[in-house]
Amino acid sequence: MVLGLEKKLALYGFNNLTKSLSFNIYDVCYAKSEREQMEYIEYIDEQYNSERLTQILCDVTDIIGAHILNISKQDYDPQGASVNILIAEGALTPEEIDESCNLGKGIKSLEHETIHAHLDKSHVTVHSYPEHHPENAISTFRVDIDVSTCGKISPLNALDYLIKSFDSDIITIDYRVRGFTRDINGKKFFIDHDIKSIQDYIDKDTLKKYDAIDINVFQANTFHTKMLIKDIDLQNYLFNKDVFELQPRKRLEISDSLRKEMIEIFSGMNIFQEDN
Repeated sequence: MVLGLEKKLALYGFNNLTKSLSFNIYDVCYAKSEREQMEYIEYIDEQYNSERLTQILCDVTDIIGAHILNISKQDYDPQGASVNILIAEGALTPEEIDESCNLGKGIKSLEHETIHAHLDKSHVTVHSYPEHHPENAISTFRVDIDVSTCGKISPLNALDYLIKSFDSDIITIDYRVRGFTRDINGKKFFIDHDIKSIQDYIDKDTLKKYDAIDINVFQANTFHTKMLIKDIDLQNYLFNKDVFELQPRKRLEISDSLRKEMIEIFSGMNIFQEDN
């Protein structure tokens, strides 16, 4: 779906609205032994290292029609990675770009370990958090992505691509429009497009795989959607193990543990925790 107005709004000056998309996913896995848990973490770390995350964010930048100014990325020890991309709404001439920006060519030539930069229009960031439970053999991989834009470009246009870029069991999405812009007569506009639900920007075939709920505050131009995978194919959640190696009762036990973990993350609380 293309985001836009049915009738273009004639503005006085620049579009000052800030549109922010926060996208959070969880991938859940069963890894029983300590070795399996560590191998799962290593696998995730390799699959979603800073190089791949950078490519995903570059694709996002292309989808929303922005231009890369600067890329910074980092892999962490023992695990995890972060990527930050500064973007502009339109292409800039070399004279308009600060010499500290690297035009998307990476940071190998930069000597600084940490970089602080002024943004031209917007930014895209991603952080990954692989971890495992110390007792119940459940490992999780979390990815946080933030896309913040100003002006006409919208982060919602990249939402469906982001969902398909990860193995997502639980998804939480926040979209906010802040500030205001003015038309040529000076009238304030606090949003420049129609939106009823974030789900309208997700492919229908993708939505069929999830239970989804909305929590929206239309008066504040704030939209929230939570999604939980409907079906669990146990084989897809076993790390380095075949489902037929397990007895039927064990399969059911693992499936129940996985669903419990997902529901707790989806709801944001330990709803299965026993009272003391």
